[in-house]
Amino acid sequence: MSNGSGLRPWGNTVLRIVVGVVFVMHGWQKLSWGFHTVGGFFGSLGIPYPTVAAVAVTALELLGGIALILGLFTRLVATLFAVDMLVAIMVYHIKKGFFVPGVEFPLTLLAANLTLLMGGAGALGVSGFRKGKSG
Repeated sequence: MSNGSGLRPWGNTVLRIVVGVVFVMHGWQKLSWGFHTVGGFFGSLGIPYPTVAAVAVTALELLGGIALILGLFTRLVATLFAVDMLVAIMVYHIKKGFFVPGVEFPLTLLAANLTLLMGGAGALGVSGFRKGKSG
């Protein structure tokens, strides 16, 4: 009986793609709202340079989400997303309690990105094809 270790890369693949889709959708949502609206919200939270932050976060979520789906720069993108979620938790969600809009969802995304940071892209990542391995 196998311990499933041969499936481990596929677990990271599923996680990477799903997390990538979630971030693409959130980036698209922010883009649809517009930088001024997102920047206004960020400003109300006390985030410095809120419009610049809105552009940066929107670009990160859209482009980083696409990169995750493709398995490109997985560890770097996962690190940036983990920081994004940590800031979101500390600045906004922690004050709302556990359940949505509290820390429940961003904490799950933080954990997922830390898993990708430590475990890599898994199978079928573009980076793995370029290097001849997964990760």
